[in-house]
Amino acid sequence: MDESGFVREYRKRRRPPGAHLLLLGAVLLNVLVQTGLRENGGGYWWAPPVMVLLVVVTLVRVVMEQYLAYTRVTGAGITARRPLRTRTWAWSEVYDIRVEPLPRGSGGTGPRWFTYLYDVEGRRFLLPHLDDWQLADPYAEVSEVCLAAAPQRSLSWERRPDVERRILRGAVRRKALLWGANGAVAMMLVMFVATLALVFADWADHPFLLMVCVPVASGIALSAVLQWYWTTRPPRSLARRTD
Repeated sequence: MDESGFVREYRKRRRPPGAHLLLLGAVLLNVLVQTGLRENGGGYWWAPPVMVLLVVVTLVRVVMEQYLAYTRVTGAGITARRPLRTRTWAWSEVYDIRVEPLPRGSGGTGPRWFTYLYDVEGRRFLLPHLDDWQLADPYAEVSEVCLAAAPQRSLSWERRPDVERRILRGAVRRKALLWGANGAVAMMLVMFVATLALVFADWADHPFLLMVCVPVASGIALSAVLQWYWTTRPPRSLARRTD
């Protein structure tokens, strides 16, 4: 037992959303079908093993995230265990703990609110299983944790402008990356239609260039432009968080 008498541990209480499992199963089935087609019809020899490896790594990570990850809170600090790494922060290293919504465009099933720890440098770290899928009220839980930790901290929970600016820069970077990823997916759909048209016209000589290189380059370019623009003009949704 911790000297302060305050100990909380957050682990998996509910299984992953059924929609997530169905999506993962559909992806796996598609990979197996595509692998069989390429083995029978030729194509890039490295594509089937790469796709199978990616699916296996994803499955292993999902299992480890569900059954090995946890967040432990004591009077001494916070420990967050992820599939490949465990980090511990003393309370003097913790700047804030915030419950934040899932970004728009990230999906509509499963957890919608996640809890993040911000250190005194403004860096953000996810606290596993401290979300609205595993807990009925993560806001109330985090408030209780912060209240219990107050006597153990040498710093107050008051906001500091320099740290808030670093937090805002990180939020801008993540939002730009998300928009870039969405733009890459949209471009991939456009290129898919263009590739089909070229196949019917018997002009499709570079499907890899159209289906992979163009979407990736478009996503990177969009992300870079948005990050440059939002650095001086952050979106209102992000600016409000640091007010």
